[in-house]
Amino acid sequence: MGTPSSNRNNERTAGLSVGNLEIWSEAMDIVAAVYTLTRNWPEAEKYGLISQTRRAVVSVPANLAEGAGRGTRKEKSRYGRIALGSLYELDTLLQIAVRLGFANPDETAGLRGDLARLAKRLNAYIRHQEEQK
Repeated sequence: MGTPSSNRNNERTAGLSVGNLEIWSEAMDIVAAVYTLTRNWPEAEKYGLISQTRRAVVSVPANLAEGAGRGTRKEKSRYGRIALGSLYELDTLLQIAVRLGFANPDETAGLRGDLARLAKRLNAYIRHQEEQK
């Protein structure tokens, strides 16, 4: 994925400390990839599938940040689960886009692989938060 390292360094040093969370950085990369992908979808879907897909992808790093900002392991786990749900929603929306002919499977295959890898890491993060009570 294409987030330049200089942008990642700025995320880690500017503002709040959520940029140190690797899964958050990976989620931010996926946001950029989804925005690029949906740019070519039909204008008629601007307030439909494009909007829903973009809301789902933005929800992932936003919820990770909110959980981190609340500070407790319980809240980190809770918001991690919400982020995980958004990943599953996003995967479904990408499959819908393929079925409707807005994207081809080759366009979404790498992205869906990234989603699967992030889901595994996010599950591990959630388990870690829950085990550290």
